[in-house]
Amino acid sequence: MGKKRKLFCEISPTTYAIALQKQILTRHIKNWTSNVKFAHHHQHDKLPVVVHSSSNNMIKRGPGIDPQLQLNKADNIRLACSRINGIIITPGETFSFWKLVGKTSAKNGFAAGRVIKNGNLVAGVGGGLCNLANTINLLVMHSPLTITELHHHSDALAPDPGGKRVPYSAGTSVNYNFVDYRFRNDTNQPVQLCTWCEGDNLLTELRTTKQFSTTYRLVEEGHHFALEPDGHYYRISKIYRDTLDRSTGNLIERHLQWDNHSRVMFDPSLIPAHQLQQ
Repeated sequence: MGKKRKLFCEISPTTYAIALQKQILTRHIKNWTSNVKFAHHHQHDKLPVVVHSSSNNMIKRGPGIDPQLQLNKADNIRLACSRINGIIITPGETFSFWKLVGKTSAKNGFAAGRVIKNGNLVAGVGGGLCNLANTINLLVMHSPLTITELHHHSDALAPDPGGKRVPYSAGTSVNYNFVDYRFRNDTNQPVQLCTWCEGDNLLTELRTTKQFSTTYRLVEEGHHFALEPDGHYYRISKIYRDTLDRSTGNLIERHLQWDNHSRVMFDPSLIPAHQLQQ
Protein backbone atom coordinates (compact mmCIF):
# COMPACT_ATOMS: atom_id res chain seq x y z
CA MET A 1 0.00 0.00 0.00
CA GLY A 2 1.39 3.40 -0.99
CA LYS A 3 2.12 6.18 1.46
CA LYS A 4 -0.89 8.35 2.21
CA ARG A 5 -0.64 11.66 0.39
CA LYS A 6 -0.48 14.69 2.66
CA LEU A 7 -3.13 17.36 2.51
CA PHE A 8 -1.97 20.83 1.42
CA CYS A 9 -2.31 22.12 4.99
CA GLU A 10 -0.09 19.28 6.29
CA ILE A 11 2.92 19.96 4.05
CA SER A 12 4.49 22.68 6.20
CA PRO A 13 3.65 25.44 8.70
CA THR A 14 3.44 27.86 5.76
CA THR A 15 0.88 25.82 3.85
CA TYR A 16 -1.08 25.34 7.08
CA ALA A 17 -1.20 29.13 7.57
CA ILE A 18 -2.33 29.64 3.95
CA ALA A 19 -5.08 27.03 4.30
CA LEU A 20 -6.19 28.61 7.58
CA GLN A 21 -6.49 32.09 6.07
CA LYS A 22 -8.46 30.66 3.16
CA GLN A 23 -10.97 29.10 5.58
CA ILE A 24 -11.27 32.36 7.54
CA LEU A 25 -11.86 34.40 4.36
CA THR A 26 -14.43 31.89 3.12
CA ARG A 27 -16.41 32.20 6.36
CA HIS A 28 -16.29 36.02 6.19
CA ILE A 29 -17.73 35.89 2.66
CA LYS A 30 -20.48 33.49 3.77
CA ASN A 31 -21.38 35.82 6.66
CA TRP A 32 -21.57 38.84 4.34
CA THR A 33 -23.71 37.10 1.73
CA SER A 34 -26.05 35.14 4.00
CA ASN A 35 -29.41 36.33 5.25
CA VAL A 36 -28.68 35.24 8.81
CA LYS A 37 -29.66 37.86 11.38
CA PHE A 38 -26.92 37.83 14.03
CA ALA A 39 -27.54 38.89 17.62
CA HIS A 40 -25.54 42.01 18.54
CA HIS A 41 -27.47 43.90 21.24
CA HIS A 42 -26.13 43.66 24.81
CA GLN A 43 -28.23 44.50 27.84
CA HIS A 44 -26.81 45.16 31.30
CA ASP A 45 -30.04 44.34 33.17
CA LYS A 46 -30.74 40.63 33.33
CA LEU A 47 -33.97 39.10 32.05
CA PRO A 48 -36.02 37.79 35.00
CA VAL A 49 -36.17 34.01 34.46
CA VAL A 50 -33.19 31.63 34.60
CA VAL A 51 -33.60 28.82 32.07
CA HIS A 52 -30.37 27.06 33.06
CA SER A 53 -27.09 27.94 34.76
CA SER A 54 -23.65 26.41 34.99
CA SER A 55 -20.42 26.85 36.94
CA ASN A 56 -17.05 25.18 36.41
CA ASN A 57 -13.42 25.69 37.33
CA MET A 58 -11.33 26.84 34.38
CA ILE A 59 -8.00 25.52 35.68
CA LYS A 60 -7.15 21.87 35.06
CA ARG A 61 -4.31 20.32 37.03
CA GLY A 62 -2.51 17.03 36.60
CA PRO A 63 0.46 15.24 35.03
CA GLY A 64 1.48 16.73 31.69
CA ILE A 65 -0.72 19.82 32.05
CA ASP A 66 1.22 23.10 31.70
CA PRO A 67 0.01 25.40 34.52
CA GLN A 68 0.93 28.57 32.61
CA LEU A 69 -1.19 27.56 29.64
CA GLN A 70 -4.05 26.94 32.08
CA LEU A 71 -3.69 30.44 33.56
CA ASN A 72 -3.59 31.88 30.04
CA LYS A 73 -6.70 29.89 29.15
CA ALA A 74 -8.54 31.42 32.07
CA ASP A 75 -7.50 34.92 30.94
CA ASN A 76 -8.71 34.14 27.40
CA ILE A 77 -12.06 33.00 28.76
CA ARG A 78 -12.42 36.13 30.90
CA LEU A 79 -11.81 38.30 27.85
CA ALA A 80 -14.27 36.35 25.69
CA CYS A 81 -16.89 36.43 28.47
CA SER A 82 -16.71 40.22 28.58
CA ARG A 83 -17.63 40.35 24.89
CA ILE A 84 -20.56 37.93 25.20
CA ASN A 85 -22.03 38.82 28.59
CA GLY A 86 -25.57 40.18 28.42
CA ILE A 87 -26.16 39.44 24.73
CA ILE A 88 -29.87 39.39 23.84
CA ILE A 89 -31.01 36.93 21.18
CA THR A 90 -34.46 37.94 19.99
CA PRO A 91 -36.82 35.60 18.07
CA GLY A 92 -35.31 34.82 14.67
CA GLU A 93 -31.79 35.93 15.63
CA THR A 94 -28.70 33.72 15.62
CA PHE A 95 -25.94 33.68 18.24
CA SER A 96 -22.46 33.34 16.72
CA PHE A 97 -19.53 32.75 19.09
CA TRP A 98 -17.01 34.38 16.75
CA LYS A 99 -19.18 37.31 15.68
CA LEU A 100 -19.08 38.41 19.32
CA VAL A 101 -15.63 37.27 20.51
CA GLY A 102 -13.70 38.43 17.44
CA LYS A 103 -10.26 37.39 16.26
CA THR A 104 -8.13 35.59 18.83
CA SER A 105 -4.87 37.42 18.24
CA ALA A 106 -2.23 38.69 20.65
CA LYS A 107 -3.05 42.18 19.39
CA ASN A 108 -6.61 41.70 20.64
CA GLY A 109 -5.40 40.63 24.07
CA PHE A 110 -5.43 36.84 23.78
CA ALA A 111 -2.61 34.66 25.13
CA ALA A 112 -1.32 31.17 24.34
CA GLY A 113 -3.46 28.36 25.74
CA ARG A 114 -4.04 24.72 24.83
CA VAL A 115 -5.44 23.98 21.37
CA ILE A 116 -5.89 20.75 19.43
CA LYS A 117 -3.92 20.73 16.18
CA ASN A 118 -3.72 17.66 13.96
CA GLY A 119 -4.99 15.54 16.85
CA ASN A 120 -2.45 16.80 19.39
CA LEU A 121 -2.66 19.25 22.29
CA VAL A 122 -0.29 22.16 21.61
CA ALA A 123 0.08 25.81 22.61
CA GLY A 124 -1.82 28.33 20.50
CA VAL A 125 -2.99 31.94 20.86
CA GLY A 126 -6.57 32.02 22.10
CA GLY A 127 -6.41 28.45 23.36
CA GLY A 128 -8.98 27.30 25.89
CA LEU A 129 -12.04 29.01 24.44
CA CYS A 130 -13.53 25.61 23.62
CA ASN A 131 -14.22 25.42 27.37
CA LEU A 132 -16.46 28.49 27.13
CA ALA A 133 -18.15 27.29 23.93
CA ASN A 134 -18.87 23.91 25.50
CA THR A 135 -20.37 25.55 28.60
CA ILE A 136 -22.63 27.69 26.41
CA ASN A 137 -23.64 24.59 24.46
CA LEU A 138 -24.69 22.90 27.71
CA LEU A 139 -26.97 25.85 28.49
CA VAL A 140 -28.54 25.73 25.04
CA MET A 141 -29.14 21.98 25.27
CA HIS A 142 -31.23 22.69 28.36
CA SER A 143 -33.51 24.98 26.34
CA PRO A 144 -35.74 24.86 23.23
CA LEU A 145 -33.23 26.94 21.24
CA THR A 146 -32.05 25.50 17.92
CA ILE A 147 -28.35 24.60 17.57
CA THR A 148 -27.38 25.47 13.98
CA GLU A 149 -23.61 24.85 14.09
CA LEU A 150 -21.75 22.50 16.41
CA HIS A 151 -18.34 20.86 15.98
CA HIS A 152 -16.82 18.24 18.25
CA HIS A 153 -13.32 17.57 19.46
CA SER A 154 -12.15 15.04 22.05
CA ASP A 155 -14.23 14.69 25.20
CA ALA A 156 -11.21 13.21 26.99
CA LEU A 157 -8.74 16.09 27.29
CA ALA A 158 -8.00 15.48 30.99
CA PRO A 159 -9.06 13.03 33.72
CA ASP A 160 -12.50 13.63 35.21
CA PRO A 161 -12.14 15.76 38.37
CA GLY A 162 -12.37 13.50 41.38
CA GLY A 163 -13.09 10.59 39.08
CA LYS A 164 -16.67 11.81 38.67
CA ARG A 165 -17.98 11.74 35.11
CA VAL A 166 -20.10 14.68 33.95
CA PRO A 167 -21.67 14.06 30.50
CA TYR A 168 -20.60 16.60 27.89
CA SER A 169 -18.09 18.25 30.24
CA ALA A 170 -15.97 18.88 27.12
CA GLY A 171 -16.15 18.23 23.40
CA THR A 172 -17.32 21.44 21.73
CA SER A 173 -14.77 22.82 19.28
CA VAL A 174 -14.30 26.40 18.06
CA ASN A 175 -11.53 27.84 15.89
CA TYR A 176 -11.61 31.42 14.62
CA ASN A 177 -13.72 31.88 12.66
CA PHE A 178 -14.66 29.00 10.42
CA VAL A 179 -15.29 26.49 13.23
CA ASP A 180 -18.08 28.38 14.96
CA TYR A 181 -20.70 27.61 17.59
CA ARG A 182 -24.14 28.95 16.69
CA PHE A 183 -27.72 28.67 17.83
CA ARG A 184 -30.94 30.34 16.67
CA ASN A 185 -33.86 31.55 18.73
CA ASP A 186 -36.90 29.92 17.15
CA THR A 187 -39.10 30.64 20.17
CA ASN A 188 -41.48 33.59 20.54
CA GLN A 189 -39.59 35.26 23.39
CA PRO A 190 -36.12 36.80 23.82
CA VAL A 191 -33.28 34.99 25.58
CA GLN A 192 -30.19 36.43 27.21
CA LEU A 193 -26.79 34.81 27.63
CA CYS A 194 -24.78 35.93 30.67
CA THR A 195 -21.12 34.89 30.97
CA TRP A 196 -18.70 36.03 33.65
CA CYS A 197 -15.84 34.83 35.86
CA GLU A 198 -15.30 34.89 39.60
CA GLY A 199 -11.74 33.94 40.48
CA ASP A 200 -10.97 30.78 38.51
CA ASN A 201 -14.64 29.86 38.10
CA LEU A 202 -16.60 30.35 34.87
CA LEU A 203 -20.27 31.15 35.48
CA THR A 204 -22.97 31.21 32.84
CA GLU A 205 -26.72 31.71 32.72
CA LEU A 206 -29.34 31.47 30.02
CA ARG A 207 -32.26 33.79 30.84
CA THR A 208 -35.61 34.73 29.36
CA THR A 209 -38.86 36.56 30.16
CA LYS A 210 -41.04 33.57 31.20
CA GLN A 211 -40.55 29.86 31.72
CA PHE A 212 -40.68 27.61 28.69
CA SER A 213 -43.22 24.78 28.74
CA THR A 214 -40.48 22.14 28.50
CA THR A 215 -37.42 21.14 30.52
CA TYR A 216 -34.40 19.12 29.47
CA ARG A 217 -31.87 16.63 30.83
CA LEU A 218 -28.79 14.86 29.49
CA VAL A 219 -28.49 11.10 29.88
CA GLU A 220 -25.30 9.16 29.13
CA GLU A 221 -25.37 5.44 28.37
CA GLY A 222 -22.62 2.88 27.89
CA HIS A 223 -19.79 5.08 29.18
CA HIS A 224 -16.40 3.35 29.18
CA PHE A 225 -12.82 3.57 27.89
CA ALA A 226 -11.25 1.12 25.46
CA LEU A 227 -7.86 0.46 23.86
CA GLU A 228 -8.39 0.17 20.10
CA PRO A 229 -6.27 -1.40 17.32
CA ASP A 230 -4.66 1.95 16.42
CA GLY A 231 -2.92 1.88 19.81
CA HIS A 232 -4.93 4.75 21.30
CA TYR A 233 -7.43 4.78 24.13
CA TYR A 234 -10.92 6.19 23.53
CA ARG A 235 -13.82 7.39 25.66
CA ILE A 236 -16.99 5.81 24.29
CA SER A 237 -20.61 6.58 25.15
CA LYS A 238 -23.94 7.73 23.81
CA ILE A 239 -25.31 11.01 25.15
CA TYR A 240 -29.04 11.64 24.82
CA ARG A 241 -31.11 14.75 25.42
CA ASP A 242 -34.53 14.20 26.97
CA THR A 243 -37.31 16.73 26.47
CA LEU A 244 -39.83 16.76 29.32
CA ASP A 245 -43.19 18.44 29.83
CA ARG A 246 -42.66 21.02 32.59
CA SER A 247 -46.10 20.61 34.13
CA THR A 248 -46.22 16.79 34.23
CA GLY A 249 -42.59 15.72 34.04
CA ASN A 250 -43.51 13.27 31.28
CA LEU A 251 -40.94 12.42 28.62
CA ILE A 252 -41.84 13.98 25.27
CA GLU A 253 -38.79 13.01 23.23
CA ARG A 254 -35.36 11.39 23.56
CA HIS A 255 -32.75 12.46 20.99
CA LEU A 256 -29.23 11.08 20.49
CA GLN A 257 -27.14 14.20 20.93
CA TRP A 258 -23.69 12.66 20.52
CA ASP A 259 -22.39 9.23 19.61
CA ASN A 260 -19.18 9.87 21.53
CA HIS A 261 -15.92 8.28 20.38
CA SER A 262 -13.18 10.54 21.76
CA ARG A 263 -9.47 9.84 21.67
CA VAL A 264 -7.93 10.11 25.13
CA MET A 265 -5.55 13.10 25.25
CA PHE A 266 -4.18 12.46 28.75
CA ASP A 267 -1.98 9.75 30.30
CA PRO A 268 -4.11 6.59 29.92
CA SER A 269 -2.70 5.23 33.19
CA LEU A 270 -5.01 7.77 34.87
CA ILE A 271 -8.14 6.10 33.46
CA PRO A 272 -10.10 4.56 36.38
CA ALA A 273 -9.72 0.79 36.20
CA HIS A 274 -13.46 0.18 36.56
CA GLN A 275 -14.13 2.32 33.47
CA LEU A 276 -11.69 0.45 31.24
CA GLN A 277 -13.31 -2.21 29.05
CA GLN A 278 -10.98 -5.06 28.18
